[in-house]
Amino acid sequence: WVLPQERLEWLSRLYCRGQVWLTWTRWRAVIDASVDPGRPYLFVQNHVNLLDHVTMYPATPHFKQGMELESHFSIPFYGWFMKSRGTIGVRRGAGTQGREALREAMRAQVVEGRSILGFPEGTRTLDGRVGTFRKGLFLLARDLELPVVPVAVTGMYEVLRKGDWRLRPGGDVTVWCDAPMETAGLTDEEVIALAKRAQRVVAARVETQREVAHG
Repeated sequence: WVLPQERLEWLSRLYCRGQVWLTWTRWRAVIDASVDPGRPYLFVQNHVNLLDHVTMYPATPHFKQGMELESHFSIPFYGWFMKSRGTIGVRRGAGTQGREALREAMRAQVVEGRSILGFPEGTRTLDGRVGTFRKGLFLLARDLELPVVPVAVTGMYEVLRKGDWRLRPGGDVTVWCDAPMETAGLTDEEVIALAKRAQRVVAARVETQREVAHG
């Protein structure tokens, strides 16, 4: 509420690393060399559990603004903090008006040089696999000429799963940030094809890890 968020970035990163450390996992990040630390992106990540944000955030030096249902901003402390940080509020069922508001909120972050972190599946996985990527985020990225970085987090499904509050420590968690995909000038059909391509990149990382984990 008082200090600019960039002044608190070190604390945000410390908090994220601490949250992951508490799961007693071995964390690492593998970043494609073409990911530019000084360029804003839309990072699209597979949606695994409630730790998705803290798992991915320290992987790159970008200031990343997330998205949250506006209704969550009324939750004491958590919601208040997320709103004060500038988290982009999403209005469920708002239609065209809601999409326009979301676009402008994203634009304001990009103008400040910030990246966006989104979860195009729209819901957490129930089986560890990557679901269909919805086109909405990718169309917004195209409108803002924002490149898309596919992000696969592997190993976290084995640690914590939706609907199961048991924590299974001791695993290996990897954040994979693959090569950026340009969106500027794409048609709607090309954006839909790009969303499918990004989904395949993320799914391939996850499926490879699943094969290793299950022998």
